[in-house]
Amino acid sequence: MSVSKFTLPDVGEGLTEAEIVEWKVAPGDTVTINQVLVEIETAKSLVELPSPFVGVVGEILVAAGTTVDVGTLIITINSDVSVSQTDAVAPVAETTDVTDLATDTGSSISDEAPEPVLVGRGAAATMPTRRRRHTSSVAHETLAPQAPVRARAEPLEPTRRAASAGPVMAKPPIRKLAKDLGVDLSLVEATGPVGDVTREDVLRGATQASVFRNIQTPEWPTDRDEHIPVKGVRKAIAQAMVKSAFTAPHVSLFVDVDATRTMEFVKRLKASTDFAGIRVSPLLIMAKAMIWAVRRNPTVNSTFTDEEIIVRHYVNLGIAAATPRGLIVPNIKEAQDMSLLELAAALEKLTITARDGKTSPAEMSNGTITITNIGVFGMDTGTPILNFPEAGIVALGTIKQKPWVVDGEVRARFVTTIGASFDHRVVDGDVASRFLADVASIIEEPALLLE
Repeated sequence: MSVSKFTLPDVGEGLTEAEIVEWKVAPGDTVTINQVLVEIETAKSLVELPSPFVGVVGEILVAAGTTVDVGTLIITINSDVSVSQTDAVAPVAETTDVTDLATDTGSSISDEAPEPVLVGRGAAATMPTRRRRHTSSVAHETLAPQAPVRARAEPLEPTRRAASAGPVMAKPPIRKLAKDLGVDLSLVEATGPVGDVTREDVLRGATQASVFRNIQTPEWPTDRDEHIPVKGVRKAIAQAMVKSAFTAPHVSLFVDVDATRTMEFVKRLKASTDFAGIRVSPLLIMAKAMIWAVRRNPTVNSTFTDEEIIVRHYVNLGIAAATPRGLIVPNIKEAQDMSLLELAAALEKLTITARDGKTSPAEMSNGTITITNIGVFGMDTGTPILNFPEAGIVALGTIKQKPWVVDGEVRARFVTTIGASFDHRVVDGDVASRFLADVASIIEEPALLLE
């Protein structure tokens, strides 16, 4: 019997430590390839670490709640089964969406066992992968990580599983998302490659998609004070906010906007067959308005350094996302090249990934300008802090009916307030004003996007 050692990996973020949040296995448990062993929290996000080994859990060497350095031995697995790099990675390439970055990890004291890789975590550009095979010998057993590992499966062609057509195949994060949204997986039409339920399937089956669920008001705790360690995502947020506030001199502007035609446009998009199954909201029009306004006022899409101002002629559009673990700002890469439909799909995917706590470091890097949608919390406006080192951020307030003068008459219109902050070292007042006026003009008349 060989004893395989699993060490805390560098998950590709350039970090040196992480906190053990929750163990998903216990000593004596049988584990299979790609089964989640532990949940860790870095300064960026919550990450699940899957097993590169097959066997029985030996010792758990680090308790939950402990912060350890990368490379620290955290668990051992007793196994008589060797897993080669090709065999470990191939099922992931065929069936698993890779959303987090990591490097190879794990070591074995057995001379015969080759060094395995961390299954389900490598970046596609750096991990060895195999092309999907379409022959009858393809095995898809990794979609059910709790099931015993099989060397060969019966032929199973990629198919769409109809609702209530047998056992539901879904990965643990998908099951958790369905539970959070109150979705019965047996009633969801699965569109995954082998009949498995995807995140998009769950979202389509949800009656509402919100980061926060309604909860009862709790009783006052018995302890008068609660001490919460500043670490992980919260520590990263604090450092970023201080750096931004005390590095870039902020200037803020506000404008009230008649968003009635935007609301009408959103309603038409929701009824369109082209947007069937995709969540559409005023944020989509706001995102498109931002991209259009950036093209007309490129200075707001800049970064200031002591030596130069770097103007970005592309838009990696950041969307500030409030998650149960704190504020993160993933961004949509090359948003300027996307159609309205593509942008809607990208926004939906970003929202689901952020809610799951699975946003990768790559998805939060290299942003150029940001939207914060405080309207979802019922706020009219605010003075957003820049997502440093970006030079601009726009806040979309709540959209609600208010008295508004139209052609000399007071009418009920959907009105919102848009606020924005800029790095005054880069963006002068006239440029900031023109940019915000351009954004407002699209919210007032989305048809301008057709020019």
